[in-house]
Amino acid sequence: MQVYSVEEADVTGGVCVVRCLGGVARAGQVYAVGELRLGLRRIERYGRTAAFFDAGQVAKVHLTGALVALLTRGQVLTAVPPGGHALEDIEAWLATDPPLLDEPRPLTLRTLAVGRMQGDWLPEETRLRWGAVALAATHRRAEWEGSHPLDRAVEVAAVRGYLLGQFGPGRGGDPAELCRDALALIDLTPAEAAAEARTWRDLPRPRIQHLRRIKLLLPWTALARPHLADGDPLAAEVDAWSEVRPQLP
Repeated sequence: MQVYSVEEADVTGGVCVVRCLGGVARAGQVYAVGELRLGLRRIERYGRTAAFFDAGQVAKVHLTGALVALLTRGQVLTAVPPGGHALEDIEAWLATDPPLLDEPRPLTLRTLAVGRMQGDWLPEETRLRWGAVALAATHRRAEWEGSHPLDRAVEVAAVRGYLLGQFGPGRGGDPAELCRDALALIDLTPAEAAAEARTWRDLPRPRIQHLRRIKLLLPWTALARPHLADGDPLAAEVDAWSEVRPQLP
């Protein structure tokens, strides 16, 4: 975006008239001026709020950041791609509980964070921090999509299970907590699930999908099982579910 004028500004942000030079400018995007960042909070065109505007179009935009007061006519603001955010910036941004429409959006952020979490070229502590970002993005994605609790549980357990497998208990997480959180969302006992599994082809499609979600969740509890004491009731529950899992659709 290119600045035409700064209409108002204070320490929190301001309002500018800008022209989109290329691509699409969307509410929620982050823009850069050198190393500094601005957030595009709202777009107005013809007196109405708009979600976006295209190349060549002019709009009044509400920006966050004290830098707005220093903008000048003709200055170009460049959109920051998802991979262009530093880990520290993302951590600080997530701490503000930003609106779900802000960039990077939950699915994009989760994809980015999981890739960095798995990046063996990075220091271990950095990978662990990206793992925390991946978990935060997964929870935000569930808010965004209103997804099924078991679908979210599978994604959360996948991240936690990976960290546990790579870095072990403690640094990589709490195996007992992983198992408790996952199993708490299953509304069946192992015996009830086994009974349904025997005739799963005759079940309604939503019920088959439910059993399938349970099946997708269980490998992550099995991964954590070696870290549980044999006399622990939680270990016995994980073992019972591990026996049932091959029977599920």
